[in-house]
Amino acid sequence: MSSKIEIKKSCEYCGNDFIARTTVTRYCGEVCSKRTYKSRKRAEKINAVINQVSNPKSEKTFDERNKDFLTVKETAKLLSCSIRTVYYYIEHGSIPARNLGSRLTRIKRSSIDKLFDTCLNKEIIEKKELIIFDISKMLYNFRGTKKKLIFHRRHCKIL
Repeated sequence: MSSKIEIKKSCEYCGNDFIARTTVTRYCGEVCSKRTYKSRKRAEKINAVINQVSNPKSEKTFDERNKDFLTVKETAKLLSCSIRTVYYYIEHGSIPARNLGSRLTRIKRSSIDKLFDTCLNKEIIEKKELIIFDISKMLYNFRGTKKKLIFHRRHCKIL
């Protein structure tokens, strides 16, 4: 729809005079319009970054230490693994959990702490059970021949 109106205006971007055919025209042409749009978007991005730095987002901070019961997602974040891995541990009994309904699986924080305590205790026990024998002690304790010991050493990967 063309208009027969001719209004003399000044471009808001470059300042040149032009004849506008509508009352809402602000720029002399498409180039000035695109440049204004681009500079406006650039300024919006800069302001968004400035606002983000000066006013940090008030996101929910995840503080799992104060919670007695964790969701599967929080447990996955705590263990640095996927949600599916946490469900795998729950299904196989490594992590005890209670399903209170659809999407309401809860895990006790203390059970996760105990999980790590038992892992550390097993490592300590395994280190304590390591007994070092030389060949003469092994011959005496196990009442075997040197040939049998060499055979067991090769096949059982004894150092």
